[in-house]
Amino acid sequence: MGRIRLEVTAIQEIIRCCAIKEFTLVTSEAITEELSQIPDIRKRLRVEKIVSVAKEQVLIDDAIISRMKELIALGGDAMDSLHIACAERAGAILLTTDDGLVTFFKLHQNIQVHIENPVTWLKEENR
Repeated sequence: MGRIRLEVTAIQEIIRCCAIKEFTLVTSEAITEELSQIPDIRKRLRVEKIVSVAKEQVLIDDAIISRMKELIALGGDAMDSLHIACAERAGAILLTTDDGLVTFFKLHQNIQVHIENPVTWLKEENR
């Protein structure tokens, strides 16, 4: 099975587990903003349906913006830094298929959130 298919399957399983309350899906205003930028309405609606399983939403405030700026100063991308700041606030695990994000932020000890690929995280979780 190819990497993309594995990641899709892992994400589907994680969302299924969130729907049956095995895990809690957390979203944020940052995710809401990103979703609003998806030009393909069908794709946007599919993703919004997935995100609707979330039981918690992190609202962006001055402290999150400040933390985002700290992460940007480390060399992080603005949106990635915002997602990390939101995940830190929620005490959540940040799952991403972006290898660069996983690698970059694992190198920084002051990141207070676990960042992992969904496939890797699901394998670890099921051990």
